[in-house]
Amino acid sequence: MYPIEFLWRAIRRYPERIAVIGAGRDLTFRDLGRQVLERAAAIHAMAPAEDGIVCVGAANSVDHLIAILAVLAAGKTWSPLNPRSGDPELKRQIDFVRPALVLVDEAMRARVSDASVRLFAEVVGGSTASVPMGPSPGRGYALDRTQAIKFTGGTTGFPKGVQQPLRAWNANIVTQIHTMGLTPDDRYLVLAPLTHGTSTYMLPLLGGGGALIFPEETKPAGLLDAAQRHRATLFFAPPTLILALIEEQRHARRDLTALRYIVYGGAPMRAEQIRAAQACFGPVLCTCYGQTEAPQIATFLMPAEMAGDDLASVGRPTLMTQVGILGEDGGGLETGEEGEVCICGDLVMTGYFRAPEETARTLTGGWLRTGDVGLLDDRGFLFLKDRIRDVIITGGFNVYPSDVETVIATHPAVIDCSVVGVPDDKWGEAVHAAVQLRPGSEFEPRTLMAMIRHELGAVKTPKEIHIFEALPRSAVGKVLKPAIRDDILRRRNGGPSA
Repeated sequence: MYPIEFLWRAIRRYPERIAVIGAGRDLTFRDLGRQVLERAAAIHAMAPAEDGIVCVGAANSVDHLIAILAVLAAGKTWSPLNPRSGDPELKRQIDFVRPALVLVDEAMRARVSDASVRLFAEVVGGSTASVPMGPSPGRGYALDRTQAIKFTGGTTGFPKGVQQPLRAWNANIVTQIHTMGLTPDDRYLVLAPLTHGTSTYMLPLLGGGGALIFPEETKPAGLLDAAQRHRATLFFAPPTLILALIEEQRHARRDLTALRYIVYGGAPMRAEQIRAAQACFGPVLCTCYGQTEAPQIATFLMPAEMAGDDLASVGRPTLMTQVGILGEDGGGLETGEEGEVCICGDLVMTGYFRAPEETARTLTGGWLRTGDVGLLDDRGFLFLKDRIRDVIITGGFNVYPSDVETVIATHPAVIDCSVVGVPDDKWGEAVHAAVQLRPGSEFEPRTLMAMIRHELGAVKTPKEIHIFEALPRSAVGKVLKPAIRDDILRRRNGGPSA
């Protein structure tokens, strides 16, 4: 089954229901299907090769949604371009995948120079009879055929192109519909970029007969206004945005009683932040775990499960996915033992685009090796510690940055923080902390270090604490530990901070 078929089924079942709510541009399922088919025909005419790659770059919009669905309907491979990426990175990605076609909005056109670039407005017609609706089963159709090439977050060097097959998309769609009980009454508020996590909710919502809401404003006030006006039932957002929404809701309360789920992901939320969200929005906060290599919900923690010690969990494995903890030798570990989190099942990628050696290192023995350290408890709940490469080995002891960050975050003057290992002649690596402070707050590093020493002991206490005006982040909002480490080294060597 092709992922786009979930949309076709919904169009047949709910032709007159609203599928898309935009700025003065609501579309029924029938309207959406017609526009997707028209653009799919035009895409197929411009890029007739069955295995063609189509890059799509734009801010969130109804046109952007239609372009993505049309690429899928035309049987092409979709590769998103994040408008928050720098121009050189966008060019590298285009050069790397060698697309047959690049579709962009007006704002992106000036940033992307390529002979294959077309504006959304230029892809508006053609005979729908020529649309192949995906590869033909009689021409070697297989569920491992690539549906999308999505680039990883790029926190360490140039991002890798993840090949997500048809089976991974199908598994994600079925899993989301099953896990969250999606129905035609659901309305999803599009907050995070369609180029990343939000795209994984696109077909589950539409396939279940629900609607996607595209807010007119992207600031917290406008987002909450849209949620209230259109009776949004769920949305996905990174913790940084959820914290901003909390502040706005406290400032001016909206009626958000239709909400069933606020799903956070992409980065952890600390216990006090989770409790603040629960107090503000009610018992609707939940989380999931996955990677671009195993999109979105390999595990899921329901709102009712977010209490007590389970606040630190990312939930239990979902319907079609197996999660295990493996040791360095590749053998399985016992319940409660810490090791590398590994994922198995249809949700897993087929590999990295044009990177066979990296693929072989990551896909081993039927498992996707995530690079994350974690453990499973006796109930099957997954608890994450850190990225393997982020573990600090200082004086022969392992220090997980998240343990230290959790304590630092309780200081009233700290908005955000990140803990890294810095090369050190005595310790091998030394623990250092970068903190971002609340404006006008009083802060004494020695007081914070004494608090950490009391809670965690001397080994985990940072040797130095560095004040950052803002922590460096990637285009998708992830804190860039390598950039923090480089900045600290510059300061140590007498250079200016970045």
